[in-house]
Amino acid sequence: MNIALGVTGCIAAYKAVEIMRGLQKAGVSVQVILTRAAAEFVTPLTFESLSSRNVITEMFPQGQNRDIQHISIAQSIRMLVVAPATANILGKFAHGIADDFLSTLYLSCPAPVVIAPAMNVQMWCHPAVRANVATLRSRGNRFIDPEPGRLACGMEGEGRLAPVEVIVARVLEALGADRSMEGLKVLVTAGPTVEDLDPVRFLSNRSSGKMGYAVALTALERGAEVHLVTGPTDLEVPPGAHVVRVRSAAEMKDAVLEIFPDMDIVVKAAAVADYRPAETAMQKIKKKKEDAVLNLVPTDDILALLGERKQRQILVGFAAETENLLDAARGKLERKNLDFLVANDISSGVFGSDTSSVHILCRHGEPVVLERQTKRAIAGRILDLAVGSRL
Repeated sequence: MNIALGVTGCIAAYKAVEIMRGLQKAGVSVQVILTRAAAEFVTPLTFESLSSRNVITEMFPQGQNRDIQHISIAQSIRMLVVAPATANILGKFAHGIADDFLSTLYLSCPAPVVIAPAMNVQMWCHPAVRANVATLRSRGNRFIDPEPGRLACGMEGEGRLAPVEVIVARVLEALGADRSMEGLKVLVTAGPTVEDLDPVRFLSNRSSGKMGYAVALTALERGAEVHLVTGPTDLEVPPGAHVVRVRSAAEMKDAVLEIFPDMDIVVKAAAVADYRPAETAMQKIKKKKEDAVLNLVPTDDILALLGERKQRQILVGFAAETENLLDAARGKLERKNLDFLVANDISSGVFGSDTSSVHILCRHGEPVVLERQTKRAIAGRILDLAVGSRL
């Protein structure tokens, strides 16, 4: 299995050596392409010594032009990985600029592309870079987003290259090297629910759906048949998922209970409303001078219903708390007959973020603590545990 690894010029370039080694250990053959700027941070000799392959640094190297090299490589690889990817290379890719070997290979390459950016936080947040990333995502390029933390420049914020092990795992998943979930049926719920007060107003919550969508995408990449029941979100549906769109808690309950009996693994990441209005007004409620009283009634507890009905299914729940996180999570794990419960403290404002810190409580075994991980990385760990518990 052949891939190309593009390395661009930033301080994180040295980590590309470990990325290459991690992929080699998994049986992947790696052709390294260094930009001129990358070669200022790590030498071609380092990669050549460890890969036993020539490293490409120039568009027209002397004595090596019998073939049109960027075309021959583009046709021979299963994937192009760019790690680290600078703001400069993102701009070239997005706008079709081909002024060096890597950017020319990108335009010639029919294979999937995985991009792991790394840069200063201000650069990563700049509107031009965000627009380039959005353009590349819309064209099907996969991103392994940078993580928050202390950067080489001394600043704090997003921009640090994702961990090497995360990049290697994501590349292997995308290559199909990890097909650990082939033949399994997975149900994922995601996003908020919406409870209408009248034709204009509703009750909801701040859930973005990113965690559930990350689980669905990861399960798909590992070969599972994925059924995604989603409340309203602005997220792109993972290609290949069977999607049911719902609005209210009642609609989500009906959709989930219909699908549930045939599932092997169920991940209930949706933030389902605990209460709904006792009545929904048919006309807009008019503003008055006196106080308004809103009568709420509990919604059905979908997770508890699944806990009562499960037989062979592995059931994963979520707990978002603002206090007494672990005590509340342990109680929920037992009370609702769950196999795993993912608990996170939302008092620091994690809604909509691409990263989180969680405790994964296990019915059998010690808790797993993940600090400041991407939601894709957390999704992978949740699925590792769920699949492992079936063995």
